[in-house]
Amino acid sequence: MLTRTLLLQMAQNRSLETFARKNSLAARLARRFIAGETLEEIVTPVRMLNQAGMTVTLNYLGESLTSAKDMERMVITYLDLMSLIRREQLKASISLKLTSLGLDMDPKLAQQNLEHLVEVALPDIFIRIDMEGSAYTQTTLDIFYTILKKRPEYRNHLGVVIQAYLYRSEADIEELIRLKARVRLCKGAYKEPPSIAFQKPDDIRANYLKLMQRLLLEGNYPALATHDLQLINAAKLFANEHNISKDRFEFQMLYGVRRPLQQQIAKEGYNIRIYTPFGDHWYPYTMRRLAERPANLWFALQSIVRK
Repeated sequence: MLTRTLLLQMAQNRSLETFARKNSLAARLARRFIAGETLEEIVTPVRMLNQAGMTVTLNYLGESLTSAKDMERMVITYLDLMSLIRREQLKASISLKLTSLGLDMDPKLAQQNLEHLVEVALPDIFIRIDMEGSAYTQTTLDIFYTILKKRPEYRNHLGVVIQAYLYRSEADIEELIRLKARVRLCKGAYKEPPSIAFQKPDDIRANYLKLMQRLLLEGNYPALATHDLQLINAAKLFANEHNISKDRFEFQMLYGVRRPLQQQIAKEGYNIRIYTPFGDHWYPYTMRRLAERPANLWFALQSIVRK
């Protein structure tokens, strides 16, 4: 727990980020978890995942933007990314954070940017709104609900993420099921206080299991994002016991994490999508990945040594 807390604190340290981005070892460490820094670099790793029977969701790294110039760059990059997906015929969707679209500047601006991107993405590219820290949970959901109310036909083109470690998530899941919304369920990667979130791994796992079962029974093509083998096996068993076919849900895992397990799930005929980030703003993302499972640090260092 101490290691996780320290790594999450480091993820928010701008001085450490500046140092890391100038450090070749840190950059090589990050490459375990990102597909590249430019659009051109991601084509080969995405195509390799597709050839292995996996789909991909692409995320251009960057969050908490407060500069209009940076926000415009983000929107343009996502527009270019959609062109790339179509041109290269990649089996890929998009994930994005609302703080990268101007949420900290003006929620209405973030919503406008999101709606523009969804319009361009139609009809063939799905967009998922990533969930950030708890300070953004309600605003993120409010924007998602507002867009679905305005454009119910977006229901199968725009989705959202729910974090199982938050106490509120059970109620949020029920509302999203009622709306037939597309949900990605994850455990949660931010440090949240005991007043709003489960702290013990077993409690988080138990809540994830409960929410997962509700989504499998009643959800609209839920995405089960976890590397927890216990939960993956529980999902397979539950789906089998309730005659839920493999095409009614998908597993999601992170680029560079538990690759043999990803391949095994694909070979078993389950839908699996790999969350694949790219871009030069890799430091906070990498630190959160290490915090989620500190053993990832050892695997990443091993991959560097072997090269």
